[in-house]
Amino acid sequence: MAVAQSRHVADMITARTGRQIEIVGVTTLGDVSKAQLTQIGGTGVFVSALREALLAGEVDLAVHSLKDLPTGPAAGIVLAAVPPRDDPRDALVARDGAKLADLPPGARIGTGSPRRAAQLLGLRGDLRCVPIRGNAGTRLEKVSDGELDGVVLAYAGLARIGYVSTVTQVFEPDEMLPAPGQGALAVECRDGDSGLAALLAAVTDQASVAAVTAERSLLEALEAGCSAPIGAYAAGMDPLRMQAAVMSIDGSRVLRAHGAAPGADARQLGRDLAAELLRSGASDLIGMPQAPTSKQE
Repeated sequence: MAVAQSRHVADMITARTGRQIEIVGVTTLGDVSKAQLTQIGGTGVFVSALREALLAGEVDLAVHSLKDLPTGPAAGIVLAAVPPRDDPRDALVARDGAKLADLPPGARIGTGSPRRAAQLLGLRGDLRCVPIRGNAGTRLEKVSDGELDGVVLAYAGLARIGYVSTVTQVFEPDEMLPAPGQGALAVECRDGDSGLAALLAAVTDQASVAAVTAERSLLEALEAGCSAPIGAYAAGMDPLRMQAAVMSIDGSRVLRAHGAAPGADARQLGRDLAAELLRSGASDLIGMPQAPTSKQE
């Protein structure tokens, strides 16, 4: 996945600027650890090694799944580009082409995301959500081998590696809100490298920047990590419309907020919706244990 994403950005930079880009592989803790992400620091574990390589001068830019980026600033590093966002929705891959409603009672669904587990249980409380790790191919094998009845993954990720044909259902945002930043890529470079930052501006999409800025400002204002049971999705520009939700892990409680603002006010829109959710009691849900489970276990 990481290589495919980096190649996509490299090809876009070359097409728009004529500059050739060399791909350099970097192994992260998230790639090698067998522990669940909630136990080793959340999705931010995929970011640290890339940033270290960037600061050490081993690479000139780093490509991340934007949803993996911590919301706080990183010393010496700047977010230089957000290319056009891909499809932000979540997708089900189930045996025999089944949709969620078709699965048998007590079906086992693989996901490493508390956000997805909570929303799955909100849709069907009888499901058993099973924590899983590994790349997309490994997760899909658990379905084809019969270990799981289905898995839920990001549609954009499946598309980037050519697995769209395996998708049996795509969840609309009103069914399953994506993670803040899902479907978007982030390109970082060293702070002060104005020449490279100017080059990367050629691949930046301002509508995507506005959307992810609103979503990430909500996450930051809620003081929650990437693995918290929070969904958010913003789209448009003038106006930029956004919906957000904080949920309990078992899916029994969901707090929702929505609003709109000019794209230039994206950051404030996210903060305003976070404040609305906090007034409704979101901090209680965010502070709950975050291990995916089912209502029956």
